[in-house]
Amino acid sequence: MTFVEDEIATQPECWEAVLEHAASPLLPGAGERVAVVGCGTSWFVAQSYAALRESAGLGETDAFAASEAPTGRAYDRIVAITRSGTTTEVLDLLERVDGPSVAITADASTRVAEVATHVIALPFADERSVVQTRFATTTLTLLRAHLGEDLTRAIADARTAVAGELPEGALQRSQFTFLGRGWTVGLANEAALKMREASLSWSESYPAMEYRHGPISIGDDHSLVWMLGQAPDGLRDEVAATGATWVGSTLDPVAELIRAQRVAVAIGHARGLDPDNPRNLTRSVILDPA
Repeated sequence: MTFVEDEIATQPECWEAVLEHAASPLLPGAGERVAVVGCGTSWFVAQSYAALRESAGLGETDAFAASEAPTGRAYDRIVAITRSGTTTEVLDLLERVDGPSVAITADASTRVAEVATHVIALPFADERSVVQTRFATTTLTLLRAHLGEDLTRAIADARTAVAGELPEGALQRSQFTFLGRGWTVGLANEAALKMREASLSWSESYPAMEYRHGPISIGDDHSLVWMLGQAPDGLRDEVAATGATWVGSTLDPVAELIRAQRVAVAIGHARGLDPDNPRNLTRSVILDPA
């Protein structure tokens, strides 16, 4: 078993373990204006959390790639997500912003602890694989629980996703499109990234309603369209008419992301790739000073 396969399989236990941090006063309170930042997978987690927090009426919440975050806006709190604690763009941003910040990381011994006001460490969710899986979903579980969600069903669904069958025909497809709505758009973005990283597959992601506005033109019998969350009325039939395979689910959307992770790794193995060490990638992006 590769590192990433083990890390995918242990997500339900990580989700249970993180619930003890859900009441942390370091996380944003109701009414605060918040910016959530990260890079790659962490940015997509930020997108999902921002949409959830705003839809819950808890305060304006923006999500930014750390390299693109504006520094002239006033926020009550910055939430930075960084598995390694060493990502250059996140560290640079935290050094430049005013006001309180909290970093969620797997390793509190890194430099992020020096530049963030506070740190929430999740070492039990750390990973040896370059491809990020359980740290991301565990962080999102923490943030969902802090918003007041009961995640009992989500954790049960995660166990189903870890052990259950993969979608029929998924391993035979060569083009993948992931769709989301509201907070699951970030999950769709992350699923597409996993497919690219672990299997070098052609993968894309869109808000579900936007799929009709051009992207549906690429659908054919080589394609798989995977919905994370509830699909818009009629979309499944429109996808089927293209010849593409449709995948939907009644699982919690983050649990459904686990199934996408598993498919990405399985296709990577079938192609003779090493999903733990995707080409051209490292566990943390550390840039040389200009």
